[in-house]
Amino acid sequence: MKQIDALKLAIEPFQNQLYNHPINQYIQSKSQLERFMQYHVFAVWDFMSLVKKLQKDLTSIDLPWKPVGTPEARFLINEIVLGEESDVDQFGNITSHFELYLKAMSELGVPPLKELNQLLQCVNVDEVLMFLDASTIDNGIKDFLYFTFHSIKNRSTVEIASIFTFGREDLIPGMFQQIVDNLRKESPEKIDTLVYYLDRHIEVDGGHHSHLAYQMMESLCGTDEQKWVLVKEAAIESLKIRIALWDSIVH
Repeated sequence: MKQIDALKLAIEPFQNQLYNHPINQYIQSKSQLERFMQYHVFAVWDFMSLVKKLQKDLTSIDLPWKPVGTPEARFLINEIVLGEESDVDQFGNITSHFELYLKAMSELGVPPLKELNQLLQCVNVDEVLMFLDASTIDNGIKDFLYFTFHSIKNRSTVEIASIFTFGREDLIPGMFQQIVDNLRKESPEKIDTLVYYLDRHIEVDGGHHSHLAYQMMESLCGTDEQKWVLVKEAAIESLKIRIALWDSIVH
């Protein structure tokens, strides 16, 4: 995995910006947690669109069925989709990670911004982009979503895979830790789903799925240097837009 190692080295400065971002000390109160979750839920949602775009590109979802791409790539993306779209909650009920996050918000009394429900009514990527053009939603959210859906519409599969793989949310659990500890003392019954979501995030997204994603990148790019150049550029862009989203929350 020499290419992956080289890529990790190239994006390390941008990852360090996220490691040292003020957002990591931002969540000190329930009102700040509410603000963060109202922004972050959009990233949880658009992450699912990246996953499904890759499934669409790497597997056959048309009729009649025919084999598409390599069996290895199909296996990797289908396993990731299964975990993201059809995981279990703390009671063993089938749910997606997005729905689990919404449940955590509900338990904490955090209402989603109205734009989230409006976006969920869009029927295709063009409608999402048109909605964003006309929306007065915070520019941090708008720019973040526009980057994702413009990429989904216009960029290659390897670039989408890079955005998915390297624009991940590995830092999220630690950001919640202090406020979770405080809420556990004040109202433990309200944070069960949030704590479970974070635990699953660490276990599934931060571990198993990240390894699968690296394998998927290797399968898609092989030794094609031009593809790896595209992958690096997309990875850096995805990290920059994540930094900008965090900036907008703190400011």
